[in-house]
Amino acid sequence: MLRPFETSDVTHVVSIWNVACGADLAITSRFVEYNTRPTAGAIQAGRVAMKDDQPVGFVLASALPASPGVSSPQVGWIDAMAVLPEFQHRGIGGDFLAWAEEWLNQQGCTRARLGGSLRPFTPGLPVELHTESFFDKRGYKGREWRSLEWDVARDLETYTPQSYRVDAKLQPAQPSDGDAMLTFLRREFPGRWRFEFEEFLRENGRISDYVLLWSERGVDGFARLTFEDSERPIERFYLHRYPHPWGQLGPIGVSADTRGKGYGGALLNAGLRYLQERGVRGCVIDWTGLVDFYGKFGFKPYRQYAMLIKQLTNDE
Repeated sequence: MLRPFETSDVTHVVSIWNVACGADLAITSRFVEYNTRPTAGAIQAGRVAMKDDQPVGFVLASALPASPGVSSPQVGWIDAMAVLPEFQHRGIGGDFLAWAEEWLNQQGCTRARLGGSLRPFTPGLPVELHTESFFDKRGYKGREWRSLEWDVARDLETYTPQSYRVDAKLQPAQPSDGDAMLTFLRREFPGRWRFEFEEFLRENGRISDYVLLWSERGVDGFARLTFEDSERPIERFYLHRYPHPWGQLGPIGVSADTRGKGYGGALLNAGLRYLQERGVRGCVIDWTGLVDFYGKFGFKPYRQYAMLIKQLTNDE
């Protein structure tokens, strides 16, 4: 039997996920609570599978129907899905997908994507779970461009800051910098990164978790950092193989007309230095295809994701 997901199911979600996905992908209640909070313009729903009055699996799905500048309303997300191992191969996973696909279709979505939602459990399907064949049989295929993404990671204890000579100032954002940051994002990255910053402000995030690059015209670049005490849970980045304290960097971006001038490397280096100064050891740069670029800073491939999408109906 499938019943609607409720906020009281958070602990069940944590338990089921951690058993089904293993210690290397373990999550916490704080993480699930964060990922199931209301998000501006988004809708989310879920189902829990019950056996003898006990939860044995769950699925969450979400959509953003009215913000095409952030994400196409035709694409919805299957945020997360897991079934306890002893109840797998009994049709529960198939029932979850059928429910999620129908629900997404009712929200106007013509495509379903595994992971990568506005508050993602993962960017895509973790390859280490070896479940790609299950989804392939049900119509989920790699996207046409870059069907694999990576997290890259390293221990910052041995990071040697690099020297960059750029005509810019690099420093953590100050409380008075919010408007300048929004002006920059609306000009250069008006989609998801602008949306995420506005959500960050709504959640009363710590503004110094953004490192800014300033030029004569104002903000010309940014790097977002996550610490163990940041507003978004560091557990989202699954750094269990690395020593604490944990940290994360990304997204990172500079103005289009400044690229190729060393600003990106200088900004990345400044962000890593700030993480290092705060005592961070295990550091991840998540959800990227730029493995070779980050390799220049000592980052190695850490986790791989299959980016899978299913066509639900014909796009209008």
